[in-house]
Amino acid sequence: MPEITEYAPGTPCWVDVTSPELDRTISFYSELFGWEADKVPQPDAGGYTMFSKDGKHVAAASPPPQEGMPSFWTTYIASDDVDATAGKVREAGGSLLMEPFDVFDSGRMVVAQDPTGAAFGVWQAGEHHGAQLANEPGTVTWNECQTNDVEAAETFYRAVFGYEIDQMPMGEGEPYRVLKLGDKGVGGMFQITPEMGEMPPNWATVFAVADTDATCAKAEELGAKVLVPPMDLPEVGRYAVLQDPVDAVFQVLANPAD
Repeated sequence: MPEITEYAPGTPCWVDVTSPELDRTISFYSELFGWEADKVPQPDAGGYTMFSKDGKHVAAASPPPQEGMPSFWTTYIASDDVDATAGKVREAGGSLLMEPFDVFDSGRMVVAQDPTGAAFGVWQAGEHHGAQLANEPGTVTWNECQTNDVEAAETFYRAVFGYEIDQMPMGEGEPYRVLKLGDKGVGGMFQITPEMGEMPPNWATVFAVADTDATCAKAEELGAKVLVPPMDLPEVGRYAVLQDPVDAVFQVLANPAD
């Protein structure tokens, strides 16, 4: 697949995992997905580590900004003006967990939270545009907002990023929402149900894999837990939810067989 060199504003463009046990996290994902890990050379980068596949950046890992924080994946959404997007977040009823700031010459970012409690990053590209590979095994293939108030979340993300929303029926429950820029689906959104337990609102990261069952087995060997066993989603693929050895949750998806 050709290298990705830019992302349209509103498109999820990058993911990173925050971990209080950084070396353990780096080792796990390197073995699971075959990634190479390289720490950012700047002395004040705090151990931020870039993951690469076939020489192209696909994700990253970092230590928490303060002690006591859990491990989690963050989705970053592209913007051509982070400060303006931060203003839209506030106007639409969201909040800023971190004010806009420059990340060396890589870009400018902010960390925000929607009105339902799901946190996400916003990235304005400098030298770093985001993931250089996507939608192939070992890279990100989808990002979705999981929320306990899908109507409020839909209103918020429409206002901030200008999404159009397609609804896909899901039995008797709330339909799955596809966030679209023009004719292109760039992310998803769905309602957290009581059957999911006490899941907090979040932005989930989904990685493409060649074989979901084999990936789950390998992840367990490496110390992960399978939270949702492999299951087939019609016309989507075979899916599972995992929790890495330091408790960050992520998903994997294998495309349907041709």
